[in-house]
Amino acid sequence: MSCVFGRKNNMMTIRPEYILTLSCPDQRGIVHSVSGFLANHGCNIIDSAQFGDEQSATFFMRVHFAVEDAGVKEAALREEFAELARGMQMSWKLNDAHHKPAVILMVSKIGHCLNDLLFRYKSGLLPVEIKAIVSNHTDFYQLAASYNIPFHHLPLAAGASAEAKRAQEEKVLEIVAANQADLVVLARYMQILSPQMCDALKGKAINIHHSFLPSFKGAKPYYQAHERGVKLIGATAHFVTGDLDEGPIIEQDVERVDHAMEPETLTAIGRDVECVVLARAVKWFVEHRILLNGHKTVVFK
Repeated sequence: MSCVFGRKNNMMTIRPEYILTLSCPDQRGIVHSVSGFLANHGCNIIDSAQFGDEQSATFFMRVHFAVEDAGVKEAALREEFAELARGMQMSWKLNDAHHKPAVILMVSKIGHCLNDLLFRYKSGLLPVEIKAIVSNHTDFYQLAASYNIPFHHLPLAAGASAEAKRAQEEKVLEIVAANQADLVVLARYMQILSPQMCDALKGKAINIHHSFLPSFKGAKPYYQAHERGVKLIGATAHFVTGDLDEGPIIEQDVERVDHAMEPETLTAIGRDVECVVLARAVKWFVEHRILLNGHKTVVFK
């Protein structure tokens, strides 16, 4: 994202920038109304994307803009845009483009996605603040320490009762609330979340599924794929819902494989794909590029 720096009393100041996302019933004049509003309020559009879905008759829009009139304040922008939004039946959000969303990562015993996200975060490739790592195992506490990120071990025994599972999930939600997390990432967290947990994290939890949905589910998907002689393997990042692995899909990718490859080779290739797919999904989420469209998503890349 771009920003402009200026000097005032020897202090560096950052020009305010925002990202407006909206959806509403498709109708004439939406782009004109939004761009006109921003122009009339001293704002300059940096980039804009829009999409009209004919099936749902819904219009989606993402606008990244800068406030160039120092007299225009965020509170006034919100209040006055709300009037426009009501008239056009808009569902909308206005986010500070300079703000780095707070993220919590959850993992079990397979760490390639966790390690990849941590590296991208440390390298400045992901505009986030990773507030905590939560796991039902202790395998990655040293990795968390190397990044100076708090590690929370919340064990859950095999065959744990519903009460024990609920108690563990309540502790997770306490960590989410304490860190005011904008996003929870299941980076190969191998526990099925309860319906109550899914509801609590609705719209702000992303899971990486280790196959190209819908496809081979359950344990060892790459071994299942190998048995079926597949020629493509892939991964799917989706929002978490109460329907297991059925949440709105955000991103997918595939790699071509052949008959000469062993299951271990497929697994290694698949894990590389998982890392890339999950990283894209997280980046698009924190850059406010994903809008829900029923059981689907609109992703402005």
